[in-house]
Amino acid sequence: MRRAVSFVLTGVLSLALAACGTGNEQVASTGNVPTPAAEPEQQQAIKLGLTQFVEHPALDSISQGILDGLKEAGFEDGKNLSVDLQNAHGDMNNTVTIAQKYAGDQVDMVIAIATPSAQAAAKAITDRPVIFSAVTDPLSAQLVSSLEAPDKNVTGTSDKVSMEQQLELVKSFLPDLKKLGVIYTTSEVNSEVQVKDLEAAAEKAGVEIVKAGISQLNEVQLATQGLVGKADAIFIPIDNTIVSSFEAVLGVAEQHNLPVFASDTDTVKRGAIATYGIDYYQVGVQTGEMAARVLNGKAVAETPVEVSKVAELYINETAAAQFGLEIPEELKKQAKELIQ
Repeated sequence: MRRAVSFVLTGVLSLALAACGTGNEQVASTGNVPTPAAEPEQQQAIKLGLTQFVEHPALDSISQGILDGLKEAGFEDGKNLSVDLQNAHGDMNNTVTIAQKYAGDQVDMVIAIATPSAQAAAKAITDRPVIFSAVTDPLSAQLVSSLEAPDKNVTGTSDKVSMEQQLELVKSFLPDLKKLGVIYTTSEVNSEVQVKDLEAAAEKAGVEIVKAGISQLNEVQLATQGLVGKADAIFIPIDNTIVSSFEAVLGVAEQHNLPVFASDTDTVKRGAIATYGIDYYQVGVQTGEMAARVLNGKAVAETPVEVSKVAELYINETAAAQFGLEIPEELKKQAKELIQ
């Protein structure tokens, strides 16, 4: 009788251990996340680290879009998802600290908004998925070696726009443009790539690019002042440090009647004249949908980098009037939005 009970207990223990084993599978080095169980209310919430490089309207829109995209796909914060949102406030050292925190917390996935945060996350976390958003050039940032087939645990969305198209837009307002000033952060890879692309486009168009590079936020106003008398207009690339301090640029530009153009729509709404830009909220939604597919079991290596689908024309009529510029009628017809 005792021997029979022993056999029964052994069988029960074996079944219990097997059940525990299926609930504690490790995430594979390919960047996959275990598929949620059939009854999510009985499952521990997936831990998501959401890191943002700096606070400004474009990146804030991405952050909200990511959460909305995940929710639409069935992953909601406070239910089957636990989101740890961290902001580096434009400090490169903070991006590293945040990434290391996520590594120590053993989060199931990291979503990183903007290039510096993405680079820090990719370096600190190599065994779980890292999804980036609004990285202008993932190849130059060394986040992936192929846009079509990421070979590590990293993929995401790019916000790259055409510098040729942006330069043509500036010349539509300023046909006699000879010198275009550009303010950018020298330590941001995505900014350097854009400036090189802009220089290549300018060479074809017979325009000289006057560069004003900065290394930290408090240099933005001084860099802008350095362009006074040296440039006919100012162009702001997709550069998180410059965009977060755009009002410092605009104050100097308005004082010296130096027209300002931008690369993102939110900066146009804040006072730049025009851009062929993308909807950053939709970039966030696109990123959230991609993250959801990975959470549902799709391998990162089978999830190509996605580029924002459409760049549309936004014009700030009030800003154009402030700088004494006429808006060509053809551009008015093309514009998705005329901002006042």
